Amino acid sequence: FFFLMIRRPPRSTQSRSSAASDVYKRQEYMGFSSQPNPFGSLRKNLQVGGKSYDYFSLPDLKDPRLERLPYSIRVLLESAIRNCDEFSIKGRDVEKILNWEKTATQSVEIPFLPARVILQDFTGVPAVVDLAAMRDAVVRLGGDPTKINPLCPVDLVIDHSVQADSAKRPDSLDRNEEIEFKRNYERFQFLKWGSKAFKNFLIVPPGSGIVHQVNLEFLGRVVFKQDNLLYPDSLVGTDSHTTMINGLGIVGWGVGGIEAEAVMLGQVISMVLPEVVGFRLTGKLRQHVTSTDLVLTITQILRKRGVVGKFVEFFGAGCNNLSLADRATISNMAPEYGATMGFFAVDDNTLDYLRLTGRTDEHIETVKQYLQSQNLFRKYDGSQKDPVFTGDILELDLSTVEPCLSGPKRPQDRVLLSHMKNDFSNCLTNATGFKGFGVAKEKQSTAAQVTIDGETNEVKHGAVVIAAITSCTNTSNPDAMMAAGLLAKKAVELGLKVKSYVKTTLSPGSNVVTRYFNETGVQKYLEKLGFYTAGYGCMTCIGNSGEIDEKLNDVINKQDLVAAAVLSGNRNFEARIHPSVKANYLASPALVVAYALAGRVDIDFDKEPIGKGNNGQDVFLKDIWPSRDEVARITTGSIKPEQFKEIYGTIDTGRSRWNDLKVNSDQIYTWNPESTYIKEPPFFQNLSLDPPGFPTIKGAYCLCYLGDSVTTDHISPAGNIAKNSPAGRYLQERGVNKDDFNSYGSRRGNFEIMERGTFANTRIINKLVDKVGPQTVHIPSGKVMDIYDAADAYQK
Repeated sequence: FFFLMIRRPPRSTQSRSSAASDVYKRQEYMGFSSQPNPFGSLRKNLQVGGKSYDYFSLPDLKDPRLERLPYSIRVLLESAIRNCDEFSIKGRDVEKILNWEKTATQSVEIPFLPARVILQDFTGVPAVVDLAAMRDAVVRLGGDPTKINPLCPVDLVIDHSVQADSAKRPDSLDRNEEIEFKRNYERFQFLKWGSKAFKNFLIVPPGSGIVHQVNLEFLGRVVFKQDNLLYPDSLVGTDSHTTMINGLGIVGWGVGGIEAEAVMLGQVISMVLPEVVGFRLTGKLRQHVTSTDLVLTITQILRKRGVVGKFVEFFGAGCNNLSLADRATISNMAPEYGATMGFFAVDDNTLDYLRLTGRTDEHIETVKQYLQSQNLFRKYDGSQKDPVFTGDILELDLSTVEPCLSGPKRPQDRVLLSHMKNDFSNCLTNATGFKGFGVAKEKQSTAAQVTIDGETNEVKHGAVVIAAITSCTNTSNPDAMMAAGLLAKKAVELGLKVKSYVKTTLSPGSNVVTRYFNETGVQKYLEKLGFYTAGYGCMTCIGNSGEIDEKLNDVINKQDLVAAAVLSGNRNFEARIHPSVKANYLASPALVVAYALAGRVDIDFDKEPIGKGNNGQDVFLKDIWPSRDEVARITTGSIKPEQFKEIYGTIDTGRSRWNDLKVNSDQIYTWNPESTYIKEPPFFQNLSLDPPGFPTIKGAYCLCYLGDSVTTDHISPAGNIAKNSPAGRYLQERGVNKDDFNSYGSRRGNFEIMERGTFANTRIINKLVDKVGPQTVHIPSGKVMDIYDAADAYQK
């Protein structure tokens, strides 16, 4: 793999300009060709606004199978045709895709060459470490290190490092950023070096927003322009929620680091041609229902259908009644409903969103005319035939969606809002499992007093100790965010307050959110309830929730309370949000505020007041809940293209702390042998021109025997590093205090930590041992030990 990369001829390149600034004047690429493209006759010309472009015309195939293909498959077909070189992509691969109706169920493999790669810093740092190590290897072999560069545009958004160490304070944003830079100084310095050393590599600095929201609002092109050639935007990313971009009509999904690095270095992805499940949407959401309610409903439906390894393509008249942000919310959670993608084809709503977010009129017109010419532009007025899909078409009438949450341990476990009180009570007593905590009957009424900031409250099972408006899933949706702001406004005006034990945080995925919050005046009401902006990043959704009050934490652990978190995120697996919080519920931003006010999840909002008003009157949720029309009236006038142009026009400059980072301009990275963050991996250190074959593995023993619903959170956790874990011991042996451990995700630039962090989730259930936790039985000694320690013993 490595030598193929450095020996291949360079790709043709040309710089491009972005809609907002010339920050994107970076090199682009096309596929490597060993011989002329056999589909060259399909190359046609398109005139847009006085400019001339070429494109590979799908309709000119004159193949009746084309109009029967799902729109997502048509994008794969165009890529195969455009990049066909009879080497990495062959003519027979094009035929496989055209014959999708038959081949989709036969597990045939096809190559796919995405247009670009997107990274976040947790998963992006290891990729840059590998590139730096490759350069070292080239030097040792007498080559030119500058030949190691990404051959396609690569964007890395630093959004996973900031933590909610400070909350409920006016200066929380600055305090958290200060701590973030102190913790991650070495990582940030390394990434800034990489942005200067490598071509085609853009860093979006800390404090800019969440990768998927930045991708949606700014980085996504929908249509690429390169050497006057037009083609659909497509990508892979090193984050599972890369699928959010599917809402913009862009084909893309999350992959592992190896696949992403392969694409960065010019290789195609080999993938099984997927089945495509059609999901028809009809009707319109009711006034009190949010896009979060919709996506949690869809997640449950698709989990029951079973869509792992498949594309899901949404269509139908109901799409006209969903904003682009609503669609992006649905696409974002494709990993939770198990699909590779949750795709919405480009239509007029897409163009409206491009206009709203500040893309140029010229670009929008090019997108429209190109996609219409390619039969890639969707209409829901009955003028187009629907494509063929795999199996029975699913259908959902949007008017039937009810307010809901998901939890307490999995995103697919939807709970109607009206059933939450009973559901949580049942979960308390159910046997330990996805819907059970196994609390003994005599301990169900356990309660304790806790005093925080001079206020004493009783906490018991179901107490909401974390309420977080977080995650690109919802913070990219102005309607969802404004609903939370309006609910806060009404609550404050009626005199409602949040109890002191509830840790409230607001972490928008874009600075644009703060802009329209301030312009509409709702920011101050959120702050009165403790929802001060804590940072612009993933934060609580990725597990960077910070610590809860120490006295509260002690009470929870001493009394073994099932405390709760309510967050507007996309994942709620055990031990992800906070190690002391067992029940975690996904909800809309407005419901996050509501549960913060209630202070508990075992409440029936229909029958019980959310709190007492200024005059001692009971206030119910219905008294402060804003309607969709009410929200739309505010958002329509307050969100403007100028806000996006302003924010993203200077996105590459970063904040002062980033700009003050000093890095050298060397093409070779200087490794620090004492570093516990960035460490040269061993993969390339003994590389030779004649690589040895693969050794045979014999007599291997089982490390883990795992059940269902094993996720990336179990395999390679990103959150807290336990003090007595193998990774924790490794850090302490090198003089790192527990307070400075940071997280597994932030230390992925050190392969030693990644090795020790594999299967290190504290809630993992290994059937080889009789207790919960990251341990196994070593054979033949029979000793129970940490999984890494057993693997290390086997290796020795």
